This record gives sequence, C-alpha cells and structure tokens, in this order.
Amino acid sequence: MTSTAGLIAVLLAAIALIVFLIVKLRFHGSIALVLAALAVALVTGVPLGEVVGVIEEGVGGTLGFLVLIIGFGAVLGKMLEVSGGAERLALSLLDAFGARRATVAMALLGLIAGIPVFVEVGFVLLVPLVFVVARAAGISRVAVGLPLAISLMTVHCVLPPHPAATAIAGTLGADVGTVIVLGLIVALPAALAGGPLYARLVPGAFAVEEDAEDSEDSGDSGATAETGGTGATAGGVATLPATRRDTTSALPGFGVTLLTVLLPLLIMVAKTVIHLIVDPESTAGLVVGFIGNPIVALLISVLFAYYSLGLSRGRSLSDISGITDSSFAPIGGVLLIIGAGGGFNAVLTASGIAPALADALAVLPISPIIMAWLIAIILHFAVGSATVAMISAAGIVAPLMATTGVSPEIMTLAIGAGAIGLTQVTDSLFWMYQSYMKISVQQSIRTLTVGTTVTSVVALGMVLLLSLFF
Repeated sequence: MTSTAGLIAVLLAAIALIVFLIVKLRFHGSIALVLAALAVALVTGVPLGEVVGVIEEGVGGTLGFLVLIIGFGAVLGKMLEVSGGAERLALSLLDAFGARRATVAMALLGLIAGIPVFVEVGFVLLVPLVFVVARAAGISRVAVGLPLAISLMTVHCVLPPHPAATAIAGTLGADVGTVIVLGLIVALPAALAGGPLYARLVPGAFAVEEDAEDSEDSGDSGATAETGGTGATAGGVATLPATRRDTTSALPGFGVTLLTVLLPLLIMVAKTVIHLIVDPESTAGLVVGFIGNPIVALLISVLFAYYSLGLSRGRSLSDISGITDSSFAPIGGVLLIIGAGGGFNAVLTASGIAPALADALAVLPISPIIMAWLIAIILHFAVGSATVAMISAAGIVAPLMATTGVSPEIMTLAIGAGAIGLTQVTDSLFWMYQSYMKISVQQSIRTLTVGTTVTSVVALGMVLLLSLFF
C-alpha cells in the first residue's frame, strides 16, 4: 500500500488501535505504542528483518538523550519535596499575594514548583495547601485547586526540562534554551486564563457544598493519605501540615529554593543568550554549549540541590543517597512510554507514512502551527496521556518542518499547547483532581476539562503571536 490515502488510512487505524488498547483494554501506553508500531510496519511492507531494528533505533535515539534528563529531574523534584522547599515557595507566594488572591498565588506556585516534578507528583505534593488556603480565603476549594492543576499541566507540556517537551524539542531540532524562554511567555498568560480568570468569570462552575465537618477536615479525604492531615492559618496566611515539613530543620529560604528550582532553566537559557554573542564553534562557545547542554545543566542543578536543600540543612550524604534512590522508581513508566513513542515515530518514517502525511498536510489551507496543535489535542483527548500525544504528534508533523518554514521552537510549543487541552476521563490527572477535590465527574469536566481547553486555546494564540517574530 503506497498511495498517500492508503498510508494516511493506516496511520488513522494505528491511532485508533492505540486508543482502543489504552482506553478499552487498559494496556500500558508503552505496550500499546509498540504493538501499533509493529502493526504499521507489517501492513506497510517494512521488511520483516528490519522491523525490530527500526523500533530499536527509534527507542535508543529518543532515550539516549532523555534518560539522564528524566532521572536528574526526578532527583531534583524529590529534593524539593523532602526538604520542604515546595512549602516554602507556597508560603512565600501567599504572603506576597494575600489569601484573597489565592488563585493567582496557586497558579504561580504551580508554574514554579512544577518545573522539576511531574504533573501528578506536583499535584499530590501541593494539594494539602488547597484546602487550607480555601478556608483562609473563604472561597471554594475547587477555585483554588484548579489553578494549581492547570499550571502544573501547562509547565508539563510546554517547558523543558520536562521529558515530553524536551523529547519533541530534540525530535524537531529546536534549541532548548529558546523553547524555555518562549515557553515561559506562552505558559504564564495561558495558565492564568484557564485557572484564576476562568474561576472568576464562571464562579457557578466552582461552587461546592461544604458542611461543618468538611470545613474542618477537608484535607483529610485524599490529602491525608499522602500528607498526614490538614494545616492551619496564622494571621490570614495559610500554613501547611507540619507532617510535610523537613524534620531536620526549619524550611529552606525562599531565595535559595527558587534558585535551586530555576537553576537548570537559567543555565540553558544563558547558553542560548551567550551563543548570540559568542561564536558557538569557538572555544568559549563550545564550553558554554557543554555547560548549557540539558544533561549537564540538570546534573549541575542536582549537585547544587544536594547542598542547598540537603547538606546545608543538616542532612548526611547517606540521607541524600536514600533520597536519590527513592526518586527513580516513579519514572520507569515514563521512560517506557517515551521510548516506545520514539520507536513508533521511527516506524512512521520508515514506512513512508510521515512523509506522505507531510505532503498531504502541506497543501491544506491551514497553518502548520494550528495543524500541530490540532493533532496534539486530538491525540490527548483520545489516549489520555499528554506525553504519548506529544511524542506521537512530533513524529507526525516533523516532516512538515522542511516545507513550511516554521521554526522548530514554535512547532514544539504548538504541540505542547495542544497537549494541554481536553484533559478528561482518559487522563489520570482528571481522576486525581476529581478525587482530591471531592466533586462529581460532571463538575470535574466543567472545571478541569474546560479549564485546560481554555488554557490550550490561549497558549495557541500566544504561539501564533510569537510566530510573527520567530
């Protein structure tokens, strides 16, 4: 089957197969992607002796760059959690904005604290604060929780060094430092629109019934299992549960915590800026490029975190070693999905599907940026995993890069913007949000699904605006 129409039909069937395996049969995303890759290779006539080799090359090419980035990022996030750094960021932002502007504070907290942690981990880590702040501000817990979830999801999709964002930047040949700078420009207004602004404009969607027991113990359901209970308020400012705090000493300072979280971004952005001034092929340029490589930048940040959030606060090297070991277990599934996605993308190219799709899309009267966004949001809606959606979308649109003239950085952000939207029942974040907020599925759809979609549309608008300059 060599016609363009036939190859595109195979792609649609492969996507339908992935959706069926993940949604209906509850297969892990990595298994679904590998099965779909095998099916595509066999149907399109990839030589039988080359099929496994193509998949292996795709897996190795993707994970060879990402495995250390994901691992180091997990360590950085774990250090932020066990040190009480996340609590320090939350309390400082609430002090600055006041409890009455808690929705904005929570959105900013999600944008900052979400940099080194996965979206689900960040939500579990910070959700106890939602109940405390909601009581202090006298507003719905959903109005406080949604901005947190929205910001975490936004950072997860558009900002390296998050795995999927970093992976598609590599696939499309985008400069990571530039993606970070432009991603911040996209993420801030998009997250504020889908979180605090949406909550303010549609307050009826966020109303919840709260009885006396719920008012006192709202953090116990869902949060207690992870955190040990609720906190209290002092002078109108929310405080977090004492059981979340570092037992070795007081919370770390805001400045050093913020520097620790932002350090990998600062290093990578600095590389991009310096390369605008210094020839990247010069000795100085090569040194800067080496230090600004995402792997080296994250390694430096982890070592700094060992000191700033560990050794300087009384922890021993043995303690830090234990923290490091405990940070790796949760990332196994992510590594498998990303690797399998790389294998699936390699098969799409070897089979001729990706080039055929690029040719077909190139003649359509639609912006390639909108096309990339549309593919990502549809895939996210279908498979329920932003990571799978982004990796798959990158493989589909990568051939467009040679014919459209759109910068790889813009296309990377367009895919990330699409993957934010339509977070619904196929996504694990949806059920986590619904459970912790103690609301119905219908209300979760009215808040989280609509909120992420608003965020996704605003992010697309920002990407289209930036495309006029980049």
